[in-house]
Amino acid sequence: QVQLVESGGGLVQAGGSLRLSCAASGRAFSSYAMGWFRQAPGKERDFVAAISWDSVSTYYADSVKGRSTISRDNAKNAVYLQMNSLKPEDTAVYYCTADPLPGTVVSGTADYWGQGTQVTVSS
Repeated sequence: QVQLVESGGGLVQAGGSLRLSCAASGRAFSSYAMGWFRQAPGKERDFVAAISWDSVSTYYADSVKGRSTISRDNAKNAVYLQMNSLKPEDTAVYYCTADPLPGTVVSGTADYWGQGTQVTVSS
């Protein structure tokens, strides 16, 4: 079992930066791929970024590529999403997700999800 708790969301002006954190509980964390999804009002939940258990592989949605960096610290049971050059269209609830397989994380079909953290970007 893995439990996930996101933090770090907030209100930021366009062009600003935020660092989202996801704290995980469970001894299996270090062997899990991790990811971030986001859901804007009235829209489906979309993939943002993912990282393999060993940080060797990272995956990004085209919409955030070059502006965001996913990282993890297995010693702290945490995964992070650094977002720069934020745009109003980045406004959404951001969710952390986990699964043993990176492909399952990227596809959005992982078993474990956090409750989400709100990111609002003002123009």
